Amino acid sequence: MDELIYFDYAATSPVRPEAAAAMAEALGQFGNPSSRYGYGREAARRVKEGREIVAKALGCSPGEVYFTSCGTEGDNWALRRGVELNRRKGRHIVTTAVEHAAVLETCRDLERQGYEVTYLKPDKAGRITVDQVTEALRPDTALVSVMLVNNETGVLLPVAEAVKAVRAADRSVLFHTDAVQGFLKVPFPLCSTGADLITVSGHKIGAPKGIGALYVKKGVRLSPLLTGGGQEDGLRSGTEATGQIAAFAAAVSAAMADPGGPDRAAALKEYTLTQLKAALPRLEVISAGDVGHICAVTLPGYKSEVVVRVLGDKNICVSSGSACHKGKPSHVFAAMGLPKPWLDGALRLSFSPESTREQADALAAALREAAASLFTTLS
Repeated sequence: MDELIYFDYAATSPVRPEAAAAMAEALGQFGNPSSRYGYGREAARRVKEGREIVAKALGCSPGEVYFTSCGTEGDNWALRRGVELNRRKGRHIVTTAVEHAAVLETCRDLERQGYEVTYLKPDKAGRITVDQVTEALRPDTALVSVMLVNNETGVLLPVAEAVKAVRAADRSVLFHTDAVQGFLKVPFPLCSTGADLITVSGHKIGAPKGIGALYVKKGVRLSPLLTGGGQEDGLRSGTEATGQIAAFAAAVSAAMADPGGPDRAAALKEYTLTQLKAALPRLEVISAGDVGHICAVTLPGYKSEVVVRVLGDKNICVSSGSACHKGKPSHVFAAMGLPKPWLDGALRLSFSPESTREQADALAAALREAAASLFTTLS
């Protein structure tokens, strides 16, 4: 089989060696962190250390970090319990039409429970403005949720500015941001945005799947989504996933020790776009992305799912949008109002600091060959 050429890091990332080693070590000492004997105390120490490392990366205190199983759980917890906390304020939510499905589907479920949701539409570049957010506020708005980095376009949304504007308009409104694609990939600690609730995930930064965290600002009295034995200071019951937490902390530490990583990914992204445009004159850039690791392009007239499959047969991995779409058309690109031929041919490329020019050249050559061998849909 040909060497794997991977340009889908926004979907998931390979587990860092440091994370795998930390997880293996933690799994070897299998005590329950709630147990009072030595093995349990050692597990509890690892959880405490992991929380401190993640908190440092977020720019907050360890007592504001709660471990979850994934970003989806964090988003559900923040939205469902956030509106419950603010129920006396009202039953209105403001979010965007380009959020991850974990936010959008939760909002749709809340609509079925009687909440009203305003979905802010992006412009053709995929951007949302602060004015859109504040103009959507109502006296009964309980919560605003705006993602930090869009997972399909790489656009950085103005979360910090929106938080300030919402605070100025109504300090009682809770603000949540899904920062899964921004964690350790933007040049500022996430808590500097001022958001009340921040969701992050481990497997986007080299930790294994099955671990994430929710930041809950001190003073925000969020109730549990999961009840039981009272772990995570009573807010997230369930025996702590000690191995995953250790791996998450190791991945965070490795990323923090390499501050130039996002810049290397950005340089490779720019090189890739240059090579693709040279190899495929028909290719259009949907979004060059504001962050270093994500961009979106399109081959108008081609079907992206076919192109993805043809490239996959060559062991080259790209996507037609979020992995959660499972081949369905991207709601993000549709919300941007792209013409149908652009929607049909849309591809997301995402990079890591370890991506290489040789891999980018191979992608350009394979995509040129695929375009030459496939018939267009003439849509």
